[in-house]
Amino acid sequence: MQGWWFEAALLADGWAERVRMTAEDGRIVALAVGVDRAPEDERHGVALPGVANLHSHAFQRGMAGLAERRGPNADSFWTWREMMYRFANAIGPEELEAIAALAFVEMLESGFVQVGEFHYVHHDRDGAAFADPAEMGTRIAAAAAETGIGLTLLPVLYMASGFGGTTPRAEQARFAHDIHGYAKLIEASRRAVAGLDGARVGVAPHSLRAVPPEELAAAVAIGGEGPVHIHVAEQIGEVEDCLAHRGQRPVQWLLDHAPVDPRWCLVHATHVTPEELAGIARRGAVVGLCPITEANLGDGVFPAAAFLAAGGRFGVGSDSNVLIDLAQELRSLEYSQRLMQQGRNLVSSEGCPSTGRTLFESAGRGGAQALGVGFGLAPGARADFFTLDLGHPTLAGRTGDGLLDGFVFANGGGMIDGVWRGGRQWVRGGRHVARDAVVRRYKAALAGLGI
Repeated sequence: MQGWWFEAALLADGWAERVRMTAEDGRIVALAVGVDRAPEDERHGVALPGVANLHSHAFQRGMAGLAERRGPNADSFWTWREMMYRFANAIGPEELEAIAALAFVEMLESGFVQVGEFHYVHHDRDGAAFADPAEMGTRIAAAAAETGIGLTLLPVLYMASGFGGTTPRAEQARFAHDIHGYAKLIEASRRAVAGLDGARVGVAPHSLRAVPPEELAAAVAIGGEGPVHIHVAEQIGEVEDCLAHRGQRPVQWLLDHAPVDPRWCLVHATHVTPEELAGIARRGAVVGLCPITEANLGDGVFPAAAFLAAGGRFGVGSDSNVLIDLAQELRSLEYSQRLMQQGRNLVSSEGCPSTGRTLFESAGRGGAQALGVGFGLAPGARADFFTLDLGHPTLAGRTGDGLLDGFVFANGGGMIDGVWRGGRQWVRGGRHVARDAVVRRYKAALAGLGI
């Protein structure tokens, strides 16, 4: 039995003070409010439930900053993608594991406790299949085991380089499968994560441009009742191509032709109409927003305030991992709405006037739904949480929702002092317990790539 005592905690039913929490076998057994600390309890400042990072390409952590040089022509997502291909085709299994481990360390240090790994580098450098179809996914699982983060592995189906079933380009050979090979990949991926506590496997048709309609339906069937994640409407060019080839905008096409429901996560959905927003909300699907990456790539701004007002659900992800920071993802989401609408506190409401709490709890619930896990501190739930240091100057005199407003909007780092997953502490004093060893391997891996 483990015990913790918090000066304050955000529980499933709201804020409470002087909270004692006990857990056994990684799950919360009891919560007592307004009580004194027992002698055996660990004492901490503020406890918050850990949040799910619903969209990550872990290997891209290794190319952070490499695409920030202007080219001879106008730069965009499509020119960034060329650098991404170059990096993706350079890494092998060992490099992937080392890079993913650092990404997962940084996620935990920022308050993420579960990751949805949208994993698409499947084959060897020459495009040939490994003996184990899930060789690269096994390396992702090993990085998760070492660092302690929860894993929802989302192997990607990539079949075409564009609408109309265009054959994948040479630089996309590491990603590509036919539908039969994809079924074997999913089966092997389930074996790869079988030993990880709380791990899940979903399916991830890459996008409408990369997966023809018939194969999209087959991929969803292969996934059974697990999560379904897909990139959609990230770029204007994608919307225009979808209109030209399928006669509909991508989100509308999905709503009309796919069984979109609460299992689904529509990643980005940046360029949507009000009717599409309402349709997503009615189906109960989650929109996966990645504000730091979307800003870095110049994608555009998702109308989050309008989506929330329509009853929509969202979560956040670190996507390209150019910078991994839960608070900044949430802050960037609100700030994008302010810049677009020239107003303030746009995602909050009369029912919950705190913008920090609205962002935090909405992202927590939406991310958990998208990854098929739980969110919140309550008896029976996993003991997945992080603590804030009340000695941080920004939190001086703050209570309740003011703590979350400070965490989201005035957090320059150093607020999180501990992170636990399944009752096990992985971050102490703001640093992951394996950080030094992970960083050494990461540096060696990058040096070996010569990029």
